[in-house]
Amino acid sequence: MVEVLLLVGIVVALFVGFNIGGATTGPAFGPAVGADAISKTVAAGLMAVFFFVGAWTIGRRVVDTLGSELFTDATVLTMESSIVVLFFIGGALFLGNYYGVPASTSMTAVGALGGLGVATGTLDWAVMGGIAIWWIVAPIVGFWISGMIGRYLYPRINELVAITTTEGALFRIDHSGVIPRPVAGPNTTRREVIGGVVVIAIGCLMAFSSGTSNIANAIAPLVGAGADINMMILLGCGAVAVGAFTIARRTLDTLGNDITDLPLTAAIVVAIISSTIVIGLSIIGIPASFVIIATTSIVGLGWGRATRTTALPEVVRGEESPNVSVGALAAEDPGEEVPEIGEEEPAEIPSAADLFDPATTGRVIVMQNVVPLLSTIGAYGTFALLFQFWW
Repeated sequence: MVEVLLLVGIVVALFVGFNIGGATTGPAFGPAVGADAISKTVAAGLMAVFFFVGAWTIGRRVVDTLGSELFTDATVLTMESSIVVLFFIGGALFLGNYYGVPASTSMTAVGALGGLGVATGTLDWAVMGGIAIWWIVAPIVGFWISGMIGRYLYPRINELVAITTTEGALFRIDHSGVIPRPVAGPNTTRREVIGGVVVIAIGCLMAFSSGTSNIANAIAPLVGAGADINMMILLGCGAVAVGAFTIARRTLDTLGNDITDLPLTAAIVVAIISSTIVIGLSIIGIPASFVIIATTSIVGLGWGRATRTTALPEVVRGEESPNVSVGALAAEDPGEEVPEIGEEEPAEIPSAADLFDPATTGRVIVMQNVVPLLSTIGAYGTFALLFQFWW
């Protein structure tokens, strides 16, 4: 009976890992894919490799933490309860991936585990409260830093970096030799190559960070119930790789193109801000809401650039006119050609609609709150109903 339950648990854990790959590949490599630095296939391969490295090294520590510290009585994680928790984690994440919105795996997993803890009276509220506070603060910090950079500093950064997106992909695979190797595209400049390497490297760092925290979301309940941690890490990372190569294509589109057009300079800004916040949270031991921070950073940069102000000299009784908003400028001259986002000269300002898509942003924000809520309520309701039979 135990072997059958373990097999069922592994299948459910693989389903969770599959959806983690779909949910976290977009935030890590969406900026690079949106900037045509790499293809979706290459992004998936890099995600699989660096996720595994993070999971195998630091990730096992997070597995131990998530499987015990959230509860005042760790024995509440039986094989049966772990399967139910993983079912709600995987189901909720699948819903987000189906709609092309990368939900936070950390919030979804901790929510389901929290539902178990509340229903059984074993949740450590001090640990949960500390995590929840940082989950609220970190995305706000990412949004406002990105927003302020987009609103006030982006033209200067773009001029300084001077990375423009030329026609075609940044890199291509050269098959002329015995071993295929990546080379610069036919129209790629040296600065563009450097920028592409930087944004890809940061994506790899974010994939590594995702592995250190998100592998626990797929396997911690089973490891807490007695499964071998090394075996579960290998199986979980394999499932993440499958998700990265398949369902992640939807989230790559959402974060790379649909929320805001993302050229190379913008991609670098977003990646640096979000990865810095994630690393900072990891240093102090907080399971980072990787997806939410990256998404709000992208949204913040698009919003900041869409609301950027500029001073227009207007001779009115010898005085200059006050600053006016981008929306007002667009309304003044609706037929004016809008430059590509991130490629405009510092004095040129594209319209708000080209920089920031409120409809897509609203869908992302709603789903990223609904998905963890579903896993929490579902787990709590189930365990509250079955508590009298199990304990």
